Amino acid sequence: MDFDLSDDQRLLKDSVERLIADKYGFENRKKYMQQPDGWSREIWAQLAELGLLGLPFAEQYGGFGGGSVETMLVMEAFGHGLVLEPYVSTVVLGGGLIRGLGSAAQQAAILPAIAEGKRLLAFAHVERHSRYDLFDVVTTAKREGTGWTLNGAKSVVLHGDSADQFLVTARIAGGQRARDGIGLFLVDAKGAGVSRRGYPTQDGLRAAEVTLSGAAGEAVGDPGAALPGIEHAVDRTIAALCAEAVGVMASMQELTLDYLKTRKQFGRAIGEFQVLQHRAVDMLIAEEQARSMALFATVMADEINPVERTRAIAAAKVQIGRSGRHVGQECIQLHGGIGMTMEYKAGHYFKRMTMIDKLYGDADQHLTTLAKLGGLFGAAA
Repeated sequence: MDFDLSDDQRLLKDSVERLIADKYGFENRKKYMQQPDGWSREIWAQLAELGLLGLPFAEQYGGFGGGSVETMLVMEAFGHGLVLEPYVSTVVLGGGLIRGLGSAAQQAAILPAIAEGKRLLAFAHVERHSRYDLFDVVTTAKREGTGWTLNGAKSVVLHGDSADQFLVTARIAGGQRARDGIGLFLVDAKGAGVSRRGYPTQDGLRAAEVTLSGAAGEAVGDPGAALPGIEHAVDRTIAALCAEAVGVMASMQELTLDYLKTRKQFGRAIGEFQVLQHRAVDMLIAEEQARSMALFATVMADEINPVERTRAIAAAKVQIGRSGRHVGQECIQLHGGIGMTMEYKAGHYFKRMTMIDKLYGDADQHLTTLAKLGGLFGAAA
């Protein structure tokens, strides 16, 4: 298989990396966190100018028709910069749900607005009891006339405090954990019956608690049969997060190597001690293992067969979680006390890595899923 990038992909990679290097230094990031949204509207506008907000959308919607590889390149660069902007929630996940499940009218109304930076989406699916199960839903949707009325509560809605619209999972039939009877609905974040409370997450991003009390919703896709499409969009998102994690790990490894070369103890750079060299090599091996699995997830993100796609995504998430923990712990320990301070970026990378592990199922959860499916290549193998 040819893993070389095309000329367009190399150009994309270079332009995104240049933007991150120029605009997303550690001090700049701290300034962006202090802005009202917790991220920079100016940077968001620049992402729109570069075409990154429309990258995965068809040209007819103002996009570039990019695929999972292009998203991977962008997300790895974002991992290096610890980007705060709601790219995953709006473009990768929100846009992916509209692209996969939305009607032609919904796509025409929403996708160009996302590409222009004028529409922010947030996926509201977590409920306090649901943990990582997308099908564990008690929020209800009832048809009233030509529309739907939603009641329930959603937790940890990423970038929900700045979203213009929510994409809400709600049940129209069946029991709490039934896979059938789940719908996806567009809800105006400022509409009647909608309340939200925003807060910062441990990695510096933002989230919100959302309450729906008689809120009006517009169905996206077939009401009651939306779960397969939701799962596919989430799998694509996990692949993107795996790429971001590789960028985070690479930065932690580079940061640690630089520190080992400059920090002196007993009259010599600590990087000259063989035991620390071995630990640095172990970090690199873990990072490269994660990179390989992130690439595998990228290749399999558009797989139509849900079982094969789930196997690949779960295996990648397991390796990302394990590698991320190892690289992060080694980064902190080899830095010593400075690695734990808020003024130094090592700890911030580890926080983001830890959050990526928890998003949409941690390593243990995905290992259980993989075991139930008979392993990466199936029980017969």
